[in-house]
Amino acid sequence: MSDTPASGHNSVAGEELLQLIERWEHLNIEKREIAMVQNEVMAEARGRGYDTKVIRKLIAERKRDADDIAEEEAMLEMYREAIKMPTGPRNQPMETHNVTSPRPD
Repeated sequence: MSDTPASGHNSVAGEELLQLIERWEHLNIEKREIAMVQNEVMAEARGRGYDTKVIRKLIAERKRDADDIAEEEAMLEMYREAIKMPTGPRNQPMETHNVTSPRPD
């Protein structure tokens, strides 16, 4: 018994494999084109004075489940309290804590 498929089966598998590869390559081209358009949208937002870092955070947040967001915020608050990190409005840090490492002698 041989591990090599029959020659007729091999040509069909080769054609099918080539079609799958070409579909993948076409999707990669489309993905690059979409990424370029997304960059143009962010450039437009930046040009209009919006903070694109904040916009990206909002986009990521909109993808998430509200329960996941609430759970993460609760954990952040618990951790902030554990390290005695003061918070201002909307749980934003009020000040930066400068932690210095001891100098080696």
